Amino acid sequence: MDYQTAYTRTQNIKKFYRSIFIFAVVAVLIAPDDIFDEKMIRIQLFDRYAILGVWGLILLVKALKLFLFDFEWERDMIEKELRKEKKPIDY
Repeated sequence: MDYQTAYTRTQNIKKFYRSIFIFAVVAVLIAPDDIFDEKMIRIQLFDRYAILGVWGLILLVKALKLFLFDFEWERDMIEKELRKEKKPIDY
């Protein structure tokens, strides 16, 4: 892995952790408002819980992309596809 790739990956991880921190702060500020009341939590289209849920899903997708499907995985897949093209086709 060259320096530029490592630097880009480090910056992406840093942005991801910053996003998680901001999500946690916002969730702590807005979510507990109704939790301690005796009423049930109802999820509506533009309710704060729906917004936190969508935001959480977006963070989950970013985490999957960042940690599971990282640059090396992508590079390995490209090299695999290039090796397939170089092999002669036997019919």
